[in-house]
Amino acid sequence: MKRFFGLLLAALLGGGAALGLYRIAESKPHFTPEKPAGIPVKQVSFGSPAAMNLPDFEAAASSSINAVVHIRSSFQKKSLVYDDFFEFFNFGRPAPREYISPYSASGSGVIISPDGYVVTNNHVVQDAHEINVTLNDKREYKATLVGSDPSTDLALIRISEQGLPFLGYGNSDQVKVGEWVLAVGNPFNLTSTVTAGIVSAKARNINILGSQGAIESFIQTDAAINPGNSGGALVNTRGELIGINAAIASGTGYYTGYSFAIPVNIVKKVVSDFIAFGKIQRAYLGVYYNEINEEFARSKGLSDLRGIYVEEVVPGGAAEKSGMRKGDVILKINGHPVNGKSELMEIVGQHNPGDKVTVTIIRDQNEKDIPLTFVSEESHVAMVNENRLIIHGATFEPLNDAEKSKFRIRYGFKITELTNGKLRSAGISKGFILLSVDRRDITTLSQLKEALSGRDQGVLIEGVYPNGLKAYYGIGL
Repeated sequence: MKRFFGLLLAALLGGGAALGLYRIAESKPHFTPEKPAGIPVKQVSFGSPAAMNLPDFEAAASSSINAVVHIRSSFQKKSLVYDDFFEFFNFGRPAPREYISPYSASGSGVIISPDGYVVTNNHVVQDAHEINVTLNDKREYKATLVGSDPSTDLALIRISEQGLPFLGYGNSDQVKVGEWVLAVGNPFNLTSTVTAGIVSAKARNINILGSQGAIESFIQTDAAINPGNSGGALVNTRGELIGINAAIASGTGYYTGYSFAIPVNIVKKVVSDFIAFGKIQRAYLGVYYNEINEEFARSKGLSDLRGIYVEEVVPGGAAEKSGMRKGDVILKINGHPVNGKSELMEIVGQHNPGDKVTVTIIRDQNEKDIPLTFVSEESHVAMVNENRLIIHGATFEPLNDAEKSKFRIRYGFKITELTNGKLRSAGISKGFILLSVDRRDITTLSQLKEALSGRDQGVLIEGVYPNGLKAYYGIGL
């Protein structure tokens, strides 16, 4: 019993002590954190793009859609077939029959005048048997080809109509990287499609046109472009035409990368030449050059990475006549910076023979301006040295001993570079080896220069290609 009462007493004393401590704790003030001040919130409606400081594409899209057309080109592929398969094997080689298989392709075009002129890509209409144009309002027309230029991938066609909606020219020299643009065209035959993006870069050379004299100085954008957009419009937010869409960089052939457009200042030059002359009037500078990087600058002792370095001045060309020399560095043409091939080709490509410009160069570490007058590329003839002749857009060089042995010939002059001119227009391709002109063997470059210049009648050119194919060309000089 004593033990029981002892435990009970201890329990009572412990409970009393705990109750006392709780009372003491309750008498102390509690810490209560303050609630944060409320964030003011109000309901708003989404305002106009101008009010939100966002680009407004509505006006540009509205003016562009009706000036962009859908182009469908029809082609004819010719091939030789034999009517009787067994006859071919049993009775020798019978005469083949020509078989024509039709196919078509589609693209876009831009109306640039109310009287029916439409600009597009050369690759949309090149070698087309028939060109059909559908306007945004579904009217359809047959178009005629006014002119095409593979070196810029541009072509001009025309439909018989008046009072058409058209796009006015902008100025591609003033286009800025980061500027908003719209691409308008007909991808996948989905007419009147508009996509938006920004200018990602300028003066891009993506080596898509292939020829030595090609002018590649594309405006690069991230606006979505797909097959069928070729020949369509690249416009700024004011609805001005600043380029003709031409290509995409993509691993799949569909839009997953960047888009490229031909600057409108080149378009204006090509279109005006086609309308006025029926062909391109190409200006010629007359230099061989190198782009400047850090390694090249060290090798030449240059203190500046700007400009392009003149390796050689072509005798009789515009550069030589202006007083330009080997070792000069071209910085600007008419105030426009020139830092690579793309910029140089773009600027020269905007000019005609006879145009006068001011070229800023560095010579002996001093800047100086020299006046220059462009000459015609097509008519230019120059003996660069004893081993190279440039004439009618072609660069001829003598065969070396190994090539003579390979082709079993004693002489010959191979076309190593080929740009627009009478030889290319006649169908001659790069690599052609010229052997004779008008049945006369040509054994020196001086003879070749004499045979192909200063003539007012046609000539017969004979030669061979590296694959052994003999070829004959009649050319009017």
